Amino acid sequence: MFLLGSIGISDSCDPMELRHLEYFAAVAEELNFTRAARRLHIAQSGLSAAIRSLERELGLPLFERTSKRVALTDAGIALLPEARTTLAAARAARDAVDEVRGGLRGSLTIGTLASLGILDLPALVGRFHADHPGVAISLQVAARGSADLARSLLEGALDAAFLSLPGAPPPGLDRRLLASLPLLAVLPAGHPLAGRDGVAPADLADESFIDSPVGYGNRTLVDRYMAASNVHRTVRIEVHDVSAAADFVRHGLGVTIVPSYAAPHGDPRLAVLPLADPAPRWELFIATPSHHRPSTALRALLRLVDAHVHVP
Repeated sequence: MFLLGSIGISDSCDPMELRHLEYFAAVAEELNFTRAARRLHIAQSGLSAAIRSLERELGLPLFERTSKRVALTDAGIALLPEARTTLAAARAARDAVDEVRGGLRGSLTIGTLASLGILDLPALVGRFHADHPGVAISLQVAARGSADLARSLLEGALDAAFLSLPGAPPPGLDRRLLASLPLLAVLPAGHPLAGRDGVAPADLADESFIDSPVGYGNRTLVDRYMAASNVHRTVRIEVHDVSAAADFVRHGLGVTIVPSYAAPHGDPRLAVLPLADPAPRWELFIATPSHHRPSTALRALLRLVDAHVHVP
C-alpha cells in the first residue's frame, strides 16, 4: 500500500493500491481500455472498475471517455508522473530483496532507434537474458526518433534508451557515450562532385536530400551543419532507418549525409566523401532518467553495456 500525499489524498481516504496505479498507467499509455486490459492480462470490466475506484478516491476524473476516444484529464496528466515514480520505487524495492534472495528479477523497458550501427543490440540483450533470465526485457523502437525516446524517458515510460541526441541532454536525463563517428556524404558515382576529396555545405545547396524525419539525431546534426553555413537544404525523402538512405542514392534520387557505419564504402555506384570542417560527429548514447534511482536490473544492464561497448 502506498499513499501519494502530493496529489491531494486526504488522511481519511483509504491508501492507494499499487495495482490501481499500475492499471491507471497502462490506460494512460495505451489511451484504450481494451488494449490496456489485454496488456495487464485482466478483464476489461475489472480494469474499468479499478479506474472508477481510483477516481472516487481522488475525487476527480482521470480520463475523458467517449465512444471514440480516451484522453487524460488535467488530473490524469498530473497523476501520471507521480504514478510512474511510485511504481518505479516499488519495483526497485522488490528488486533489492530479490537480489539478496539470489537471482535478479524484475522487468526493463528499453527504447531504441531502428538502426544503431556499431551496436549489436540482439547480442547484448541475449547476453543479458542468459545472465539474468528472471528479468523480462521489452524493446520499443522509436516512432519519432531520439527526441521521442528522450520524451518517453522523462515521462517514465522507458527505463533506458539507446539514442542519438546532439548537444547537451535535456534536464532530467543522464547519458553515457557509446560511439562517436564522423558523418560522410554519399553521392551517385556519376555526380559532378564525386571526384573531389570532400564537400562543403555550399557544394550541396541545390541537391535533393534523403534523410531521417525531424526529431532524429542525424536529421538534427545535418540541419545544423548546413544552417551554420547559411545553406538551406531540401529533404525529399525521409527514412526511419538511416542505413537505408544510400539505397535511394543508388537510384539517383538525391544525396545523403550519414554516419560512417551507414556509408557503403566500396560500392562502385556510389561516392563516399568526407565533409568540410567543422564536420559534425554522430554520437550514440544510452540514456536513463536522472530523477529516480536505477533499479537493480537496470544497473546490471548498464554494467554489461560498459563492459562490451567501447567508444571508437
